[in-house]
Amino acid sequence: MTRFPLSIVVTLLALLVAGGAQAQSLAERNAEMLQQMQQARGLSAGTMARVREIFAGSSYIGQGNPAVTRHPMSPAEAAARMPGGGPQGYRNSRFERICGARYMAPLYDPATQAPEDATVCIDMFEYPNVPAVYPVVWVSAREAALLCAAEGKRMADAHEWEGAASGQLLPPDYRFDLAAGVSAQAAVSRMRAAHNAAYAGQKRWSYGTTYQRGVCAMGSFKSSGCNGGSFRGCGSNTYPAGSFPSCRSPLGVYDIDGNAAEHMNLPLSPDQMASRGSTTLGVTEMKGSWFIWDTIRAHEDWTRWRAPFWHGTRVMDTGSHRNYHLGFRCVKDVR
Repeated sequence: MTRFPLSIVVTLLALLVAGGAQAQSLAERNAEMLQQMQQARGLSAGTMARVREIFAGSSYIGQGNPAVTRHPMSPAEAAARMPGGGPQGYRNSRFERICGARYMAPLYDPATQAPEDATVCIDMFEYPNVPAVYPVVWVSAREAALLCAAEGKRMADAHEWEGAASGQLLPPDYRFDLAAGVSAQAAVSRMRAAHNAAYAGQKRWSYGTTYQRGVCAMGSFKSSGCNGGSFRGCGSNTYPAGSFPSCRSPLGVYDIDGNAAEHMNLPLSPDQMASRGSTTLGVTEMKGSWFIWDTIRAHEDWTRWRAPFWHGTRVMDTGSHRNYHLGFRCVKDVR
């Protein structure tokens, strides 16, 4: 029998242990992340039980496949860049009074309103909405809606997300008349064309009126083996939430540009508007640039731009889309 030096045996054992840990590390990392989420946001045991049940029903939801994900910045490095030198620097007592929750920002029109006039608030960061924690990806639109509901929140309608990004919540502008009597794909195409034409002369990004590299979490990279979007090949190479304090909208919402793209609800009729109480919802809309954007700008991405019907389904379909750079944030009605 061949005898190996002790040093080689120790190395091989370490690799085997690491490989076994890696096979379970998605669940382990989710457990750690959810614990951070509960502690940072003061969530109840009942809320966390509902959240954990949704995570347990998926083989994908998390901060990326640990086997191929390579984050460009550690949580400690991110925390050192934050206001006050850590996540607590993002706490806002005024917003917490208005929203009744930590790390949320009120949505309103600064031209005519004060923050206290807001009737809805939005998560300041992508889910799990905790500074210095990597965003959740590989989550379907349906799962995103269910996770928001588990916290007593909901998915944002497209116009709400656009208001958060632009710094001004405007009234809903959906051209439901263009959706009457046609397929969802045709409805989205018609409504999108009208909407984008209306706002094309007002292009802006969350941080200003011109696109700038280096301001947001957009300097990461695709995995070398990323082959079109597979879980095995594509790393979710995101940054910790809040790593770029200047990547902030005028309403105090972070990482709308860069890091993860985001799910939301696009209603095709008034009874599909989450902001009017719908739980059946409309069709999927995916917004926001993502972590490679400073080198690969795949499409337009200004704050009120609406995308084509990519991977389109109803939000609540069991087969709604998920991928390695797609996450979400929630909104909460406060009146």
